[in-house]
Amino acid sequence: MSAPLRIVMWSGPRNLSTALMYAFAQRPDCVVSDEPFYAAYLAATGAAHPMRAEVLASQPTEPAAVAAALAGPVPGGRAVWYQKHMTHHMCPGFDLGWTAGAAEVFLIRHPARVVASYARKREAVSAADLGFARQAELFDRAADRLGRAPPVIDATDIRADPGRALGLLCAALGLSFDARMLRWPAGGNPADGVWAAHWYGAVHRSSGFEPPEGPLPALAGDAAAVAEACLPHYARLAAHRLMTEVA
Repeated sequence: MSAPLRIVMWSGPRNLSTALMYAFAQRPDCVVSDEPFYAAYLAATGAAHPMRAEVLASQPTEPAAVAAALAGPVPGGRAVWYQKHMTHHMCPGFDLGWTAGAAEVFLIRHPARVVASYARKREAVSAADLGFARQAELFDRAADRLGRAPPVIDATDIRADPGRALGLLCAALGLSFDARMLRWPAGGNPADGVWAAHWYGAVHRSSGFEPPEGPLPALAGDAAAVAEACLPHYARLAAHRLMTEVA
């Protein structure tokens, strides 16, 4: 029997990350986990996030305990374990040894779109909240480990052609594409974190990926400055995105 495939999906907030987790949850061979380091991140940083107390009560707060679980048996004995992670949750000093043997993938989205979406859910936004710099660091670490660039998928590409984008992602992971990944029941998923009540309204109302995105949103002031600071990190990873490499 072959070893299970553990997919470590590194994303920032507002990147289509929950919708992609829902897509993988439709595979009968797959179990999904939603941001398992969130409480550990809040405990380590003291960050004031929406529903902070509820998040802290819902998950282990010791990063070593989270890491041990992620390296342990796959829940339900499934062949695939899809783990949705926020890059900024991996604080300096959190051990990354649990990623050994996992398939690390990087989900990106243009910073202007991320900032505009994030600002609708939380008044203040900083570059650190969005995790682009940390994502670039994790990308470099994964590339050094592999000797090549790990898979990168752009949220804009997914929305433009979900079947093709997810087909390319599955191929990069050595999986067969399952068309059931393109649709899911509205109303949420049992794997959702407790924070879903604040952040997941749009995806809970959905039953599939939204249509292609329009022009980039116009930003001004601090929001524009945050997006500009994140842009070089995004552009570096975007050069490796799957849709570009096969175009």
